[in-house]
Amino acid sequence: MVRWSAPARNDLRQIYDYIARDSRYYARVVIDKIVTSTEKLERFPDIGRVVPEIGDDNVKELFVYSYRILYEITPDAIEVLAIVHGKRDFPKDRT
Repeated sequence: MVRWSAPARNDLRQIYDYIARDSRYYARVVIDKIVTSTEKLERFPDIGRVVPEIGDDNVKELFVYSYRILYEITPDAIEVLAIVHGKRDFPKDRT
């Protein structure tokens, strides 16, 4: 099961709002691609790479467009922790 943390859901809303200022259509396309990418994690949790800033084999990331989708593999589920734009500094307090 893939679960979204509250901060990750908030990141998704902020991404949509930011892109939608120019185009609601492209905002929806980006959000759909991010969500679709996370759905694969249930079957293939190890598809991402270990987050270099964290160095924990259970905390990985996928790249979608210019976004880093951070997630954690737990015995019960895959939890999406955050979505960070690749040009932003990594928020160490997010995980």
